[in-house]
Amino acid sequence: MSTNTAIMIAVGVLILGVLAWIYSRIQRSRVLRTHFGPEYERQLREKGPRKAEAELVRRARRVDHMTIRSLPPSERARYAELWRSEQARFVDNPRAAVIEADRLVEDVMRRRGYPMSDFDQRAADISVDHPLVVENYRSAHDICMRLERGQAATEDLRQAMIHYRALFEDLLEEHVVEVRR
Repeated sequence: MSTNTAIMIAVGVLILGVLAWIYSRIQRSRVLRTHFGPEYERQLREKGPRKAEAELVRRARRVDHMTIRSLPPSERARYAELWRSEQARFVDNPRAAVIEADRLVEDVMRRRGYPMSDFDQRAADISVDHPLVVENYRSAHDICMRLERGQAATEDLRQAMIHYRALFEDLLEEHVVEVRR
């Protein structure tokens, strides 16, 4: 085999390797974008493509090592009833209803197997299996923090209940998303 032939084969292999690497990156981005949806876009804006994707993969791996489980039907029914009570309570005592809604969401998360660390970590964990509603969680939590400082109006509290409800209903679903990688 001549030196020119060997060089051409080496260059061809190198080009194929680079193309395979580029294709795998494109596929990984597509899978992450499809799975995480708005959360992918949020991370992209905050961190840029490489760091965003690395963060989302890290989250998925972290949650993959957790034992996240569905609630039995009796517990789902009990929590659904507790939620209906809080929604009804909102009319007479919106502040207490929002505080209780936050507690109910945390309780369901705990029962499902999510660790109850700081809020940012909880939101990151939730984003893996509930990427379409994690922003609701962040918004509701922000309103709850303003409520504690006495800076939330009744309309804010109504919005918090709507946000909590979206996450709460998603958490009560039976399925656990399988597409984590």
